[in-house]
Amino acid sequence: MRIHFDDADFQLRWPRKLFVAESARLLNQRKQVGWDEACELLLEDAFVGGADGGPSSEFREIEIQEAGQPEDPWSTVARRGGRTPRQEFLRTLMASAGRLREDSVHRKPYWSQRKSVEPPLRIRQESTVRQYVALVHDLDARGYFEKRFGKDCVDDPSSIDPSSIVEQELGVPDLWPLSAHQLTDSDLLCDVIEVLHDLVARPGNRRGHSYGGCGWHHSNFSTEAGRAIYRWRVNQLLDRSELGLRLADDGDDTGRLVAVSDEAREQLLHTLLSRHESETGEQLRHAIALFRARVSDKHKKRSAVVALANILEERRKMIKVELTSKDEDALFQIANKFNIRHQNAAQKKDYGVEFLDWIFWWYLATIDLTDRISVRHHASPDVQISPDSHP
Repeated sequence: MRIHFDDADFQLRWPRKLFVAESARLLNQRKQVGWDEACELLLEDAFVGGADGGPSSEFREIEIQEAGQPEDPWSTVARRGGRTPRQEFLRTLMASAGRLREDSVHRKPYWSQRKSVEPPLRIRQESTVRQYVALVHDLDARGYFEKRFGKDCVDDPSSIDPSSIVEQELGVPDLWPLSAHQLTDSDLLCDVIEVLHDLVARPGNRRGHSYGGCGWHHSNFSTEAGRAIYRWRVNQLLDRSELGLRLADDGDDTGRLVAVSDEAREQLLHTLLSRHESETGEQLRHAIALFRARVSDKHKKRSAVVALANILEERRKMIKVELTSKDEDALFQIANKFNIRHQNAAQKKDYGVEFLDWIFWWYLATIDLTDRISVRHHASPDVQISPDSHP
């Protein structure tokens, strides 16, 4: 079975990892009634081509072996591993997901951008708002808000008022359906982005209702998948904007807008958040949430640095072994002498918030370093040092 990886319609508009997970889940349920319809919905939803091209069109063209027809072992449509040809198509797509392109904000630059030595322009807030509203309307048409807002069917009108649900959270009336002129205030825009993240859910099944042009009724919702898709698509838009924000994908502030750092620092955050599950992990997630909050001020950043300093304090034994005494001294003198931890009269106070930014990233990188040292020590039976060892 040939997959057209170079076809523009074979481009994912989901994170690749999520497409693999949803495909695997569906293949594990391949004996359920309505499997073909659920798979067609998955392919329409996950790929740029939608219903008009790409994988979903090829999926519909695959002939289904009639029930009761004996299998021909030489036939190209024979079942393999108990899978129908359509199920085999999805399995092949899933197994080859590494070759599928993701819809990306990092497109090739156009002519004038290639000639320019200036950094690429960020889209202004007005354009960001319009594109965000269009994105929400697209998700709404695909049933992503149907779990919370219901379906306003011609035979059974919904008693749920979506605007009332949003108003309960934000205290602002008449926000649904969204329109660009309502979101000119950046704080309200950010609030709406966060609220809709909490309300979204991906439908796994649908049935058509043609009477009165009613359309699709959706069911079998996954909140986790819906939120992951929402974050991915909204972040693609925010990454091009001038807002300097994105929805957090992990940590205590998942689904909340956080300040954006450079790619290397974002990767450090992701690595540490995915690594720790212990009490240390709770301290770390709390510190990161404080530091990167959209409205983080000097006091919150100082609290974040204190939390990281406490983690390093618990690892003093390792630091003393691995670093020289002067290095160890420097780590804790900064926290103790610059009005960060003990806050006494002898401490230095006259410094800007950029100092807290610097010390936060330094301490975070040091925690990552001690994690890596711990892994190395655990691989060696001659050395017994835990990253959380107390002196």
